[in-house]
Amino acid sequence: MTATIKDVAKLASVAPSTVSRVIANNPRISEKTKRRVREAMDHLGYHPNFNARSLANRASQAIGLVMPGSADKAFQNPFFPEVIRGISTIVHEKEYALYMSTGQTEEEIYDGVVRMVQGGRVDGILLLYSSVDDHVMNYLIDKKFPFALVGKPLKNEQSITHIDNDNFQAARDVADYLISLGHEKIGFVGGSSRLVVTIDRLLGYEKSLRSHRLSYREEFIIHEEFLEKGGQEAIRKLMALDEPPTALLVMDDLMAFGVLRTLNEMQLSVPDDISIVSFNNLMLAAFSTPGLTSVDINIFQLGYEAAACLMDLISKPDQTPMRVAVPYRLIERQSCKAKTAQKEESV
Repeated sequence: MTATIKDVAKLASVAPSTVSRVIANNPRISEKTKRRVREAMDHLGYHPNFNARSLANRASQAIGLVMPGSADKAFQNPFFPEVIRGISTIVHEKEYALYMSTGQTEEEIYDGVVRMVQGGRVDGILLLYSSVDDHVMNYLIDKKFPFALVGKPLKNEQSITHIDNDNFQAARDVADYLISLGHEKIGFVGGSSRLVVTIDRLLGYEKSLRSHRLSYREEFIIHEEFLEKGGQEAIRKLMALDEPPTALLVMDDLMAFGVLRTLNEMQLSVPDDISIVSFNNLMLAAFSTPGLTSVDINIFQLGYEAAACLMDLISKPDQTPMRVAVPYRLIERQSCKAKTAQKEESV
């Protein structure tokens, strides 16, 4: 026979209303009582009826995840499983479910978000990207629907909750690092120019070059998808130049793996012929050949903080918009070498 909330209350020696408050994680219930009630629930094998709770609370107990493009392509990049792992940690603690957009085009993704909101399927939405004049974000702002952004909005920063690294400074630091190694011809391999993360990192790269009185060369700037194939396409274009770069700032490790593979096919050595720094510090970066110097942007923490902020917005509709800056750090491996050392070894 299925256990009821009254059975749990009797075993825990509390009122049924107290059990309901424990299930809802009411802060007015002491941790000692919560522990006793949860132990009774586990002993009886009692599982809350979330559908009934949702009807009573007029809440879905779910949050929506919106990818930058089709989920098929997004999941080819390990960034997204890792950021979702961080999100899931909070979601599990709050006993929420995840509802993911599955559209293949921008229009399909937008329509899916509208259905999520108007159908009451989710209590809030997490955007796992930030792009210029994004229809989804504009719709959520217009509807005053709770949402948080992994990334930085291009405008209205003060009115949108967002969680991000300082991508401008991170890219400037990377370019400064390559310049400190003696490199003056530094290429930039970025994602879509509509993504705010690309805009910020390109600005940081440009600032570093100009502050060191180095030329900003348009032919050194390549935009491709955040996929291995994108890196392959980018490096072919760059190495076909009359004067190819001696170092690269690559915006994503997966792209960098494509760069490494193509350079190997071209019988060019990293770092002897060209140095590479990337972003994300995926686990595979340490095991690539050579080990990939990469910026650790704390992907898990980006997801965790984003979910925590969204939960605050859902529970406190009048919550002031938040901006959380997640720290980053450069992890040096074997994919970079001083330019002077490159010259000496090639003689």
